[in-house]
Amino acid sequence: MADIVDVEPSGMSAAQWIRECNALARTYSDMPLIDLHGVLRARILGQCWHTRVYRYPKKGMLRRFYDRTGWSMFSKRLERTNVPQRYAMALDAAPPERQQVLPRIFLDDSDRYGALGALKGLQGRAPLVALHPYATHPSKQWPAEHWDELTNQLTQAGYDWVCVGRDDVPLFTDHERDLTNRTGLRQTCAVLERADVLITNDSGPMHLASAVGTPVVALFGPTAPAWGFYPAGAKDIVLERELPCRPCSLHGKRSCSRGLECLASITPYEVVKAVDTVLAPERD
Repeated sequence: MADIVDVEPSGMSAAQWIRECNALARTYSDMPLIDLHGVLRARILGQCWHTRVYRYPKKGMLRRFYDRTGWSMFSKRLERTNVPQRYAMALDAAPPERQQVLPRIFLDDSDRYGALGALKGLQGRAPLVALHPYATHPSKQWPAEHWDELTNQLTQAGYDWVCVGRDDVPLFTDHERDLTNRTGLRQTCAVLERADVLITNDSGPMHLASAVGTPVVALFGPTAPAWGFYPAGAKDIVLERELPCRPCSLHGKRSCSRGLECLASITPYEVVKAVDTVLAPERD
């Protein structure tokens, strides 16, 4: 039986947070603390804890070196483990295999029934490709015109497709295959589960698809797999460009003076070919 304690440290003063930390330490005095965040407020919680505190190798200094220099010697060291592997190293000396720490989301019949309703009339016998063209930061979004051309090429290649996600400005306005803002989180996961592959920017749904067992074709631009937030399924494919300015950001917040060449130079044709590669066994 697990307890979920909802706190909002950003709305507290330092003194209030310390009091909250002491209260948590007293309530769970017989349990160890596993810190998977490593920021200041988590460190304060660790200082208040009465039993053992476990922390994971965040590799913050190595990330800073790579961010400042772009040197491949740093990226290669970072890419040896992804974030879930590093989380596991809070308790284990050696990282597990990437396949062993893939995320998992468990859906129920109501979730899947909702997905069937959302996809009614949109899914035939052809492989279904889910598209997620959105991202929290605009600099992580593949150009809109590329997504538009991609849908044409997917149709010509014999694929069905649907667009999922949430955004203030849906990309395919009034298109019957655009499910933007029409499904909740769990229903979206169920739609992704029914899809044969997801094409996505570096974003949350990339991980949701992995968590329901759907292969991913991920488009990376200002961010990079070296940060550890990349899809790690056996069939997953990351498309990116080796440019001297990449990566320019940890989360994609910085603006770009080069027209987002890192993303714009990835063509819809390449993406369709990646989909073909992912689904080759199923289409043979």
